[in-house]
Amino acid sequence: MLEISRGLVLQPFWDYLHQNHHDLLRSPLFPVVLSVSIYFLLVGVYTVLDLLAPTWPSINRYRLHPDKPVTWPNIWTTLGVTVYNHLFFIFPAAVAQWLWRPPTPLPPEAPSLWSFSLGILGCMVVFDFQYYLWHLLHHRVPWLYRTFHAIHHQYNQPFSLVTQYLSGWELFSVGFWATIDPILLNCHCLTTWGFMVFNVYVSTEDHCGYDFPWAMHNLVPFGLWGGAPKHDAHHQRPGTNFAPFFSHWDWLGGTNTVPTPCGYSGSEEPDEMREKRD
Repeated sequence: MLEISRGLVLQPFWDYLHQNHHDLLRSPLFPVVLSVSIYFLLVGVYTVLDLLAPTWPSINRYRLHPDKPVTWPNIWTTLGVTVYNHLFFIFPAAVAQWLWRPPTPLPPEAPSLWSFSLGILGCMVVFDFQYYLWHLLHHRVPWLYRTFHAIHHQYNQPFSLVTQYLSGWELFSVGFWATIDPILLNCHCLTTWGFMVFNVYVSTEDHCGYDFPWAMHNLVPFGLWGGAPKHDAHHQRPGTNFAPFFSHWDWLGGTNTVPTPCGYSGSEEPDEMREKRD
């Protein structure tokens, strides 16, 4: 009764993981495998929707740009860069962690549900601030933009595979914060993994190109969450909506813009940032 009153509703789940997957969870490779697996699972689902949307009106009606389908050349180009990044950046980093990082200690007690939820929220808030500053800087300094961030803006109507259509430096920056923030906030390892999964989920959702009723921006009240429409607006109007998740930094920084339905009549991006044409 005391455990239930303290909110340790996650304890049975944690005990199951502890008893049945102890060695897997302690491996330094586990967080990498978890994040990569969730990413490709989500991207796979969204890509299937992208391919079905042109002939399935029930899906296409939720697309932010229903008149501009995702094509196979779009898919192969973005997938190629994604696989390249995983082979030449993520895989070596994972091997380095496996060689040099000690096994993850697994405490006997699970976090309380309150601690688990608050830890994920805290990591999201910190990550949101870090990437807002990084993103703003890499748009305001031309050399940084051209060298590291321009590749991500080659598509001005993002779809799920654009999520990791990134330079190696941007991928490293995002991965570093996602790894270090739970450590800074002293999170339980279960909270850390929960944050990683949620971070991948909302990052992919931001780029998916859909406005589903269950999307985060439709669930979080008062416009506090940007979501896919606002990030789509950022790809259309690159001087706006720099925060990856929440809206408050763009409100405070004067960089917030409200998306217009069904895309924009015109884009403010320069020629070198326009969408790749087939």
